Amino acid sequence: MPGIWIYSEDSAIARQLLTAGLDLKKTMNQPIVVLTLSAEDSQALISAGADKVCIVKGTNPWPESYANAVAELLDKEAVNVLLVGGTMRGKDFAAKVAASLKAGLVTDALSVAYAGDAIETTRLVYGGVAVRTEAVALPALVTIPPRTFAEAADQGAGPGEVVSVEVANDDERVSVTNVCPIVRQGADIAAADRVVCVGRGLNKKEDLALVEALAAAVGAEIGCTRGISEDYHWLPNERYIGISGQKVKPELYIGMGISGQVQHVVGVRDSKIIVAIDTNEKAPFFEAADYGIVGDLYEVVPLLTKAMQK
Repeated sequence: MPGIWIYSEDSAIARQLLTAGLDLKKTMNQPIVVLTLSAEDSQALISAGADKVCIVKGTNPWPESYANAVAELLDKEAVNVLLVGGTMRGKDFAAKVAASLKAGLVTDALSVAYAGDAIETTRLVYGGVAVRTEAVALPALVTIPPRTFAEAADQGAGPGEVVSVEVANDDERVSVTNVCPIVRQGADIAAADRVVCVGRGLNKKEDLALVEALAAAVGAEIGCTRGISEDYHWLPNERYIGISGQKVKPELYIGMGISGQVQHVVGVRDSKIIVAIDTNEKAPFFEAADYGIVGDLYEVVPLLTKAMQK
């Protein structure tokens, strides 16, 4: 079935990709098909706009192991576009499928559009300094980072079709004998509606109490710059925000003691409201901020916390 196909091992991300897929559908006039590993989420994907849902069934617990089998299915169906959730597994999967199909692949796209019989995408390059526009001939594969788009809204029960697709385990040469899950501390800041972030302007670890008090007052999760997590080890790495760390899109982001180098700004640029607090009035972060407070965080943050508690 030619059209716009979507895949992610995470159904929430698949719904986000549906938002991009529905926009493509308007210009390409082609149906949307979602590949999913979760049978229980199939009707929800139909309600969110999918014209067809294919439930991928196999015996291997690792989704990326089905890449060659899925590539054969896509080739057989003459698929024009495959949007893949840009998780670690998703990128592995997309690369294998693209290689099998000998098709073009764009990773970490921020936007996807149909123009001139090609898929046109934008993505950040040079550490976030520039945005690059690329056109990929059909068939095209595109990975999109989680939370780039909002989840597609529920449109109610639709006439969509749900089918099962049996796929073989592509490669049994590699077996997983043990899994050691990462133990995460606290909530997922990438999904937080409010984030309070601290940088090297904090003098000592004990002063994190100032940050915690403000976070509690505004109902926010705590994030940090790379130096705080990887150099000082004051906060766990999963709270590091930046180009090689977490990327957040909260309604409110408050950064304190952060100079605002591009490596950090890339991680917060999609925040709805950015507030920067720094003693240096020429700090680069003020250029990216919606509101800036020039002052010592040790003076400003307690006053801000007190005001928020009223």
